Amino acid sequence: MANEIIGAVEQAIYLIVTLNPELIEITIRSLYISLSATLIASLISIPIGGVIYYYEFHGKRTLINLIQTLYSVPTVIVGLFLFLLISQRGPLANLNLLFTPEGMIIGQVLLILPILIGFTVTALIGVSNQIKELAIALGANAYQTIITIIKEARYAIMGAVILAFGRAISEVGVAILIGGNIRGFTRVFTTTISLETSKGNIELSIALGFILLAIALIINLMLNYLQGRE
Repeated sequence: MANEIIGAVEQAIYLIVTLNPELIEITIRSLYISLSATLIASLISIPIGGVIYYYEFHGKRTLINLIQTLYSVPTVIVGLFLFLLISQRGPLANLNLLFTPEGMIIGQVLLILPILIGFTVTALIGVSNQIKELAIALGANAYQTIITIIKEARYAIMGAVILAFGRAISEVGVAILIGGNIRGFTRVFTTTISLETSKGNIELSIALGFILLAIALIINLMLNYLQGRE
């Protein structure tokens, strides 16, 4: 068994070093989908998190609790919900998003929105209240105050964005239900690992696993570098 594992690791390294075309294709597609979803979700959720933090309103605590509850929603539930919307019998069937990378991006956006909104609110709460009071005292309006506080909490928010990206690129429920795992079109890291492992092609599965870990390591090193410079 140990020899088989060592052999599989060696083959995986060979696939990476020789830039196996299928491996490169899956890597590029996975990064494209997950990075796009993370960017879109960030543009939506960070302003929403800022507004939730800044304004006091009835039910604010309940709303935050609900958002935090959605952190752990199973990816297959998100995938099923979106599938019902965009399938041939769904209300959004005319958009033709089922079994497309664009549909997968939307699914991942829905999956990571709660994480980004909730962690943005938490990051802003961690900023000294004196910053908010000073900005208001200097005549800043609500928009300017929120932007100022977001800048103060930018590295905590960046950590939330990286966490959301990790959640997006490692999920499998949305990828299978919405993408369909179509070779050369919607196949990504997680669906390929699942499929190839079931087929006994351990080498490709391990190679993709290595790349996933490498991506996570590179992103964390970049974040630590930026934080160190600050």
